[in-house]
Amino acid sequence: MLTIGTVAMGVDEMARAVAFWSAALDYRVRETFLEGRWTTLEPVSGSGVALGLMLSATAPRDRPRVHLDLDVADAAEQAAEVERLVGLGAAVADWDLYPPDPDFVVLVDTEGNHFCIVDQGHG
Repeated sequence: MLTIGTVAMGVDEMARAVAFWSAALDYRVRETFLEGRWTTLEPVSGSGVALGLMLSATAPRDRPRVHLDLDVADAAEQAAEVERLVGLGAAVADWDLYPPDPDFVVLVDTEGNHFCIVDQGHG
């Protein structure tokens, strides 16, 4: 049976990306290799999907084909997490594809990668 072990994303500056995602997700560095061009982060708790960061020669897309959805319990937690992540260096994306009454907020990380904060309690 297949399971997702690591989700990988391209970055421009490894140290900045490691700092952001480690703080954002409470992850730690598991390994760095390829002369610093790849770093794998893992949950401090020891369980969960790893995040691989790789130096990329291509710019992030405005409409990415793949992105992270990060779940929260309710609207209050969503607002708090958006504020916390913006404080860590993320930005609220200029996103024109929101449906009416969305359950998600689109952010951009320090490297320009889009990700969403999804309110799982949204009606």
